Amino acid sequence: MANTTFNGPVRSENGFDMITKNTTTGAVTANASYDKGIRGGVQTLSGAGAVDLVNLITEITTTGADALTLADGTTSGQVKIINMIVDGGDGTLTPVTFANGTTITFDAVAESATLVWNSTIGWVATSVQGATIA
Repeated sequence: MANTTFNGPVRSENGFDMITKNTTTGAVTANASYDKGIRGGVQTLSGAGAVDLVNLITEITTTGADALTLADGTTSGQVKIINMIVDGGDGTLTPVTFANGTTITFDAVAESATLVWNSTIGWVATSVQGATIA
């Protein structure tokens, strides 16, 4: 089915899945599910690198003093959750545009930050557990 525009409510008894289909293999990947809760895709990032904008959640495994980057969001209201799951050193996240400071540093397992993109002021930290904003 191609893109479809609806005028009025759309209902489903069993929720909705947002998917992507690999054009080469035909493999289908569920990126988000909407039913009684919202579940988004998970990026697993080991070592330094870019936190993606595709998945709702990024789980970081640090392998030393790792530099992490986060590009500007794509639309106001976009949510990004970053969780440290393995502590091999400090992970320092530098968003391109950050309303609350310059960086967020994760230095222990279970530290997390929830960010919401605002097209006027950048990423806004709405919740930070243990991580340090500077």
